[in-house]
Amino acid sequence: MIKIRKKKNSLLLEYSGDESSWVYEKITNESKVTIRKIFTFKNQDLLAENKPSDGSEHENYNNISFALGKMEGDYYKIEARILGLKHDLFLATDMRIDHKIFIAHRDISIFSRIDELISEPIVIGGNRQGAIPIEAFETLLLKFPNSTEVTHYARSRISMILEDYFETMTDAQEKLKKHLQKKPLSYSLERSLISNIYEYEIQKYEYIRDRIEEELGRKSTYSEDNWRDLMLHFILLIFPKYVAVLRNLHLKDFYSKKDKTTNRYADIALVDVNGNIDIIEIKQPFDNCLISNKAYRDNFLPKKELAGAIMQAEKYIFHLNKWGIDGEREITKKHANILPHGIELKITNPKALIILGRTKGLTAKQTFDLELIRRKYSNIMDIITYDDLLCRLNNIIEKLKNSP
Repeated sequence: MIKIRKKKNSLLLEYSGDESSWVYEKITNESKVTIRKIFTFKNQDLLAENKPSDGSEHENYNNISFALGKMEGDYYKIEARILGLKHDLFLATDMRIDHKIFIAHRDISIFSRIDELISEPIVIGGNRQGAIPIEAFETLLLKFPNSTEVTHYARSRISMILEDYFETMTDAQEKLKKHLQKKPLSYSLERSLISNIYEYEIQKYEYIRDRIEEELGRKSTYSEDNWRDLMLHFILLIFPKYVAVLRNLHLKDFYSKKDKTTNRYADIALVDVNGNIDIIEIKQPFDNCLISNKAYRDNFLPKKELAGAIMQAEKYIFHLNKWGIDGEREITKKHANILPHGIELKITNPKALIILGRTKGLTAKQTFDLELIRRKYSNIMDIITYDDLLCRLNNIIEKLKNSP
């Protein structure tokens, strides 16, 4: 029988039984002893009070204690040699530690099975980077394969649980997926993990909203280029379907001049997860640049800044479509160094997103006519004012806070 207990700055393994002489004989004759096929100790690990003095009989020692680990900071460190691992094992000092976290059915070593799947130290609990949360480890113990499951099946199930905590997993799960029986995380653990994700998302969107509000409140004298650069820091976070930003996108214009190709340049294009290109126009947040102050035949018309942005985006889309597959290849080649691995750019009915101006101060009739303008152009996926952007961010934050 074995028992593991904490004593001051040490972690001890106590072995007890009617017959313990074999332990001493092993250490004496072979310089080491293995208990339960898992723990291998040397003479130096035997506590001093358990080492028999000259002339004493081994049979008198029915309870034998070994030094299993030593405290280092907030962890007990167990040397790799004791458990037959590639790296040392670290267990948080505040976690429950008994033989059940080491030994599974048929004296299977739990940490050896984990060690087979990774190439880095195993850390359980605490705040160390890459540590497996205690609750996740307890879930692993509940799901650990029983004695009826074959070794390769066991490896696959373990890898499924651990893949989120280690970067050096083997492909055991993929190789053995035909044998895999998927089981969900415990309900409490899943809720805890999702709650942490939501909290992070709330903080992310609150930061973006606050930074935009701060700059809008300052009425800063940014140039259009500087304002665009500021907003680009947030674009991929606000619109997560996009994975890359293409600056100064070169386009070929085959129509402006007869028998001659003209080079055009779009300030910014966005690339979505499938490689499709869209155009984005980011203009400065001027107050009075969207819609006319006076009605023409009871209609409010788009102002020069808005009409110009729409026309500019429409022309970029026109030139992209006319360039076709040759354009796809040339743009992909030119921007390959900033594209995610494996993505090839596609010109597939591109759309445009326009961000400009403020709706603050518009009348209900002006706002209504602006909405009609938004929906008028088939190639313009949306016209977003900075007030719209703040409203969207607030709605996202509120939704995340109220999520179950």
